[in-house]
Amino acid sequence: METIAAPPAPRRRRRKPKRVAAEAGPARSALTRATAVRAAEPFESSEQAERWLTETLEDEESTDATIDEALGLLNRALHANAVAAADPLGRELRAEHAAAVRIGHGSGKQVASGRFAAAHEIDVRGGTGSRRRQREEDLRPQERVAAVLGRRQSPDACETLILRARADLDAGRNREAALQLRVGLEALLVELKGALADPGHEEDMSQLQARRGEVGDAANEALHGELSSPHLSAVRDLLEICERVLRRRRVLRG
Repeated sequence: METIAAPPAPRRRRRKPKRVAAEAGPARSALTRATAVRAAEPFESSEQAERWLTETLEDEESTDATIDEALGLLNRALHANAVAAADPLGRELRAEHAAAVRIGHGSGKQVASGRFAAAHEIDVRGGTGSRRRQREEDLRPQERVAAVLGRRQSPDACETLILRARADLDAGRNREAALQLRVGLEALLVELKGALADPGHEEDMSQLQARRGEVGDAANEALHGELSSPHLSAVRDLLEICERVLRRRRVLRG
């Protein structure tokens, strides 16, 4: 981790507000460069590293997987820092939040200081090929935000809880995911009952109702340790159904 172009250190006492011109631009912001290094998987030669880089960039799924792997490491560090600092507002990041994303290779000394022998910059915002971006476009988040800010809609509690469960599961925090899902599922069954006159909605809601005990068993196991394979599988399966219910509601309601 390296901070680039950092602003001066904060003063002990806040300075008095000062007037600025109406056309004044934003203050200069610092950038933090995070480099995720596969230190446990070194290449035997620069030729092997270059082949890996070429093959990774030729396939969009391989590129996305590599970026996700690096983000997973960064987000584990951010989560650990939030827990250590008792910061309830600690956040995790997505590739789209970055000013730039690069994939490359280099010597141990180079990558340890955030530099490469060869690298390519990835456009994580443009194009429509990514399945993840396509799903986000299908859900039209900007329209939903406008509706919430305009008080025409309000988020359900289950939406926040299911999102937290997904974040925990994707980050490998399986115990936390099971505990979040138990509450999120209970809220979803109440808040979205009869929300849509759609056969798929009723089928998914019936399945969640019938299998709610599986989430309870997984959450109880999570209180005492790591989840067994059957319980982890149930958490993944039921979380996907919950997300499908929420996604269908957003798409059909517009």
